[in-house]
Amino acid sequence: YRGGGSIPLETLTEESQSRHVLPASFEAKSLQKSNWGFFLTGLVGGTLVAVYAVATPFITPALRKVCLPFVPATTKQIENVVKMLQCRRGSLVDIGSGDGRIVIAAAKEGFTAVGYELNPWLVWYSRYRAWREGVHGSAKFYISDLWKVTFSQYSNVVIFGVPQMMLQLEKKLELELADDARVIACRFPFPHWTPDHVTGEGIDTVWAYDASTFRGREKRP
Repeated sequence: YRGGGSIPLETLTEESQSRHVLPASFEAKSLQKSNWGFFLTGLVGGTLVAVYAVATPFITPALRKVCLPFVPATTKQIENVVKMLQCRRGSLVDIGSGDGRIVIAAAKEGFTAVGYELNPWLVWYSRYRAWREGVHGSAKFYISDLWKVTFSQYSNVVIFGVPQMMLQLEKKLELELADDARVIACRFPFPHWTPDHVTGEGIDTVWAYDASTFRGREKRP
């Protein structure tokens, strides 16, 4: 009321309620922000799941005691491996075949070639490359841990190893391979075997070991 200076109770109640009622535009903006928050959370979560799915096969081998990191063979390394296979016959295996380039090159030279690789993504890609290069009939790839494979059926063995595994692999191959087999090591030589042939320089160096030679040497204790 203008004259008495008092305010009706109804008016006070309406003003109190109006202070607590949020504008419709503010509510819409809050809802929009909430929706964006859910969307971003889902996007980040989905991305992390996808990265985990893709990266796990690459990371898992690194968590093992002895691993074979994927480092693609250079063109010169492949040429040197093929050179060591001249006049050779029989089947070939690439231990830790990566993207399949050694197996495919051997298949093009007339070998029945097999690659064992722990990473399924690289195995699938290798199979695709073999199909694209027209050698999928003689170039095969399998997902397997090299320590669980027996290599006795192979006449030619190629390995791009790391120093930490060469001694253990040396013992395994010495037990399993036939006397006419040849082992070709790239990047790192075997610790106790003396190579029969060496070609290349630096990271492109390739060592060839004939089983008949390293078996004729004194056995290690």
